[in-house]
Amino acid sequence: MRNNRAMAMRPHRIAVLATDQVVGLDLGTPAQVFGAARAPQGAPLYAVDACTPGGRPVRSTAGYQVLPEHGLELLAAADTVVVPGIHGGPPMREGTVDPAVADALHAAYHRGARIMSICTGAFVLAAAGLLDGRRATTHWAYADRFRRFYPGVDLDPDVLFIDDDAVLTSAGVAAGIDLCLHVIRTDHGSDVANRAARRCVVPPWRDGGQAQYIERPVPRSADASTAAVREWARQRLHEPVSLRDLAEQARMSVRTFTRRFRSETGLSPAQWLLQQRTDHARLLLETTDLTVDQVARRCGFGTAAALRQQLHLRIGVAPSAYRRTFRRQPEATGPTGG
Repeated sequence: MRNNRAMAMRPHRIAVLATDQVVGLDLGTPAQVFGAARAPQGAPLYAVDACTPGGRPVRSTAGYQVLPEHGLELLAAADTVVVPGIHGGPPMREGTVDPAVADALHAAYHRGARIMSICTGAFVLAAAGLLDGRRATTHWAYADRFRRFYPGVDLDPDVLFIDDDAVLTSAGVAAGIDLCLHVIRTDHGSDVANRAARRCVVPPWRDGGQAQYIERPVPRSADASTAAVREWARQRLHEPVSLRDLAEQARMSVRTFTRRFRSETGLSPAQWLLQQRTDHARLLLETTDLTVDQVARRCGFGTAAALRQQLHLRIGVAPSAYRRTFRRQPEATGPTGG
């Protein structure tokens, strides 16, 4: 758990670095999502501020200017730096970035700050040289341009977000919300992240490896959606649920159901169900004292061995190690500073 002791004493400081032609939604996402994360007593767990190069106004893509209260000096005190997406500017047109921005980002990174980008904010990080040799993602529509300018980055445009230790990148628009919730979950566990998601009225968890929604058709009516079947399946994770069971519940043929399900979720029914079982197991490991065998049965894995194998494949750790890492200790949930 990153900076856990410091977080118990004061809110984790987040600097949102806006550059010219910043995407309005991306700019507001960190303050909205991190601002919704609260300790059990209600104290904020994060303090979010915005800055720009020189503290100057910058243009947004939403038709307004951003008037910051801080310049790049904000990065020197930040625990996390977030770079929102941009639509234009030297990082996307020329593969370059303001040297002052690059220097400030490098200084924050080498000081130990966590660095994040949302959507095309990855162009800024790449232009600063922070993504060289790393796995990263950005909005799928700009993947070809990104590869032309930054061939030294291992770009994966097919996922929602990538956590490469101290540098994290997300895909477009709503994937920035997923990344922020992932960070809250990493810092404070599922319970805090789920409460933040409820405050923001968004799904509490989408796996970072889930596919981006790339030009997929939207169902024409609510009757054609598989949403009700997905909820039905979530209530039965402890039971065997087959593809035929799902299709029959939706009153569709297996072929039609599979095609429609993938168009809505980006996953096959089997992949989605496995993801739901794994995510529920993680929640139970974090929030209950159930044994690993009991967790495995409640999530439909049947045996502890099957659960161990799945957790190792997805996140690289055993259930007991996951529980030790992500389960909050009581002293870490006390009041934080103002």
